[in-house]
Amino acid sequence: MRTIAITIEESMLSALDRLVGTGSSRSRLVRAAIGDYLARETKRRRETAERKIWENHQRRLERQARALVAEQAEP
Repeated sequence: MRTIAITIEESMLSALDRLVGTGSSRSRLVRAAIGDYLARETKRRRETAERKIWENHQRRLERQARALVAEQAEP
């Protein structure tokens, strides 16, 4: 693990200290917050990429779906 320095507003630091309380540490809370952010951002980027793929292939997929349904409806 590495140590880094960050700049944070006084009001945000006070709020952080109130959340931390005793028995925990600022570092632990900041690491957890960064971990949550990274997970959300990774998911958002993956969903954006998947949405672009869907948009690029949507017409073809809809055509294929209609053809499949029509084929299954035939006696």
